[in-house]
This record gives sequence, structure tokens and C-alpha cells, in this order.
Amino acid sequence: MAGLIHIYCGDGKGKTTAAVGLTVRAAGAGKKVVFTQFFKGESSSEIKILKSVENIKTMHCQTVPGLYYYMDDKQKEQAKADYTKLLLRALEEARTADLLVLDEAISACNYGTIPEQTIVDFLNSRPENLEVVLTGRNPSQQLQDLADYVTEMRKIKHPYDRGVLARKGIEF
Repeated sequence: MAGLIHIYCGDGKGKTTAAVGLTVRAAGAGKKVVFTQFFKGESSSEIKILKSVENIKTMHCQTVPGLYYYMDDKQKEQAKADYTKLLLRALEEARTADLLVLDEAISACNYGTIPEQTIVDFLNSRPENLEVVLTGRNPSQQLQDLADYVTEMRKIKHPYDRGVLARKGIEF
């Protein structure tokens, strides 16, 4: 069976968690995984454990300073260049993988930080057995049309609404 395309989207908690779960499941089955994150540093707790698993290669941008929405225009341009390089490296690594996860790639596309068309072109020409996961809010119709799975995590209630900040090991 050919590899399929998954989108985990929405305003609720669980997009990255679902992607990590599939990553662990695939690695446990002996599959080679490339797990790439945009807009997140290596401090997310899941990265520590994923790095320790033999079949998983994690990839991050090491040069982007802080949160995107706090960046000035010059920093945003540098982030765009650096994240695009990360994307291209991840797509190249994925050519010999069984699963590619592009965590927060949809958000990066929406901000214009990585080119959506590069992802679309890759999805249309990817290796036949490569499974691909994209996460983030508000996927374009073009990405949704290419996907085999589109799963929306919808927030009904969240502690953040009461002022509870993200907690290590739970939200990051």
C-alpha cells in the first residue's frame, strides 16, 4: 500500500501529540522516521525522548531567535530563509524514510515562512511508500485536498483561557 498524507489541524491541544504518537508507533514497527518541527525549539519535552530512539531523526532550526510574532522584519526574513533550508533538508532526508512529520508546517506556510508550494510539489512526487504528517492550524484547501486523513482537534475548554500557562511535560 502506498504511503498516505495526514493533516492534524485545529485550535485544540493534541496536534503534535498525535504526530508524536504516530512517530513512536512507526519507530516501534522498525520504520525510519524524520520528525521536523517549525516554530519550536529543541526544548519541547517530546524531543528528548524522540532523540533517544534509534529509528527517529529529529530536525530543528538552530538559528531562529524566539517566537515568530515577536520578531522584527529583518528577523522574519532570516527565519524565512532558515526555515526554508530546514524544510528542504527534511524533504531530502525523507526520501529514504518511511514517515515524515512536519510539525507546525501548516502554520509556517500560513505565515509565509516556508513555501506551501514546495510542500505540495513534494507531496505530489514523494516516494510511493512515504507516509507524511502535517500539523498546524488552518490548512489550505489545497493541502486538505491532497490529504488522505484530515483530523481536527477542536478546543472546547482549555486551562489557558483561565490564565494557566503551558506546563512542561504536558503542553511542551
